[in-house]
Amino acid sequence: MVDAFICPRCHQPLRTEDRFCQQCGLDLAIEATIGELLAEYNLPAGSEVPLEPEILISRLGETLVAQGKISPQQLEIALKYQADQNAQGRLVRLGQALVEFGFLDESSLDEAITLQILQLQQALKRANQELERRVEQRTKELRQALLRVSELNQVKANFIANVSHELRTPLALLRGYLDMMKEGAFGEITDEQAQVLDALLRSATRLEKLIDDLLLFAYAERGELTLTLSKVRLQEIAGQIVESHRYAAQAKGIRLEARIEQDLPSVHCDRERIAWVMSELINNAIKFSSSGGKVSITVYHQQGLITVAVQDQGIGIPAKRLQEIFEPFHQLDGSTTRRYGGTGLGLALATRILEAHGCQLRVESEVGKGSLFEFSLPALEEEHFNGSSR
Repeated sequence: MVDAFICPRCHQPLRTEDRFCQQCGLDLAIEATIGELLAEYNLPAGSEVPLEPEILISRLGETLVAQGKISPQQLEIALKYQADQNAQGRLVRLGQALVEFGFLDESSLDEAITLQILQLQQALKRANQELERRVEQRTKELRQALLRVSELNQVKANFIANVSHELRTPLALLRGYLDMMKEGAFGEITDEQAQVLDALLRSATRLEKLIDDLLLFAYAERGELTLTLSKVRLQEIAGQIVESHRYAAQAKGIRLEARIEQDLPSVHCDRERIAWVMSELINNAIKFSSSGGKVSITVYHQQGLITVAVQDQGIGIPAKRLQEIFEPFHQLDGSTTRRYGGTGLGLALATRILEAHGCQLRVESEVGKGSLFEFSLPALEEEHFNGSSR
């Protein structure tokens, strides 16, 4: 209900869809037309204007000339007279002027106006029919486009899954031989060779994570993202995630802090998936922060929810581009020389995982001051929990 519209006659509230006032029955379309006429003649609201058919007809003079009822010269005389009278404050309509000059009788005037109204009604009907046809056609085109996009997304997801599976086999073989070389299975290695092998193993680990992320994304896109739900203590996961990122933060000169409440209730979630989300948020916070900055993870209980919040003092995100960060394979810096690496899948995947848990990833950010990412899961009543999966 919108009360911003008031009936000009009874001053009762109107709805935007009303054609007639529900209280006094006023025809609102005609009233609006009269309002436009008052504005055209610079008359104040509330002026007495007789409601006659001519008031609803535009370009009456041209129609009368076309019908052969008056001549162009007679029309010109009547228009000049009308303008002179209006300038003196006397409202004179064109039909009235024509009748006063004797160029047209009232019966012929009424006939011409009636005919034009009927023509206008027919034109309006045809216009409405054409509009409905175009809307129907456009709706059909949009449905087809949406179906096509859905099909393309399915093809893309299948392609990513297939390629990722194909990459896993040679990578597993490569990783196996590197591990064996590092352990000396093919002979003793020098310190310099050990350093090279460590670098290769780190790259292999990074590639494994990328392939796992691609597979996870493909499953999510195909609606095959499964959750193994269990009773989980988020404070334990958070502590482990912080320790696993401690070295990366120190190497970049970033202070990594954890403010985790103890003795928090458990939550019902997929431990592996939620741990992945928390790890991704901390990894992003470190990636987009500069040396000397601080990254913190906070886990707390409030109003029946366990909230995980990751905050940084990094580059921040422009408000108008916040939604872009959740688009898969998209980074705000899309140039070939971009400073920050990555596939642009992290937040897109995190969003899908959290949505599968029935919650959302919230973000607040300010350019130059940093960002805050957080999500909340319902605290679990321990005595009512029964493990399940879906």
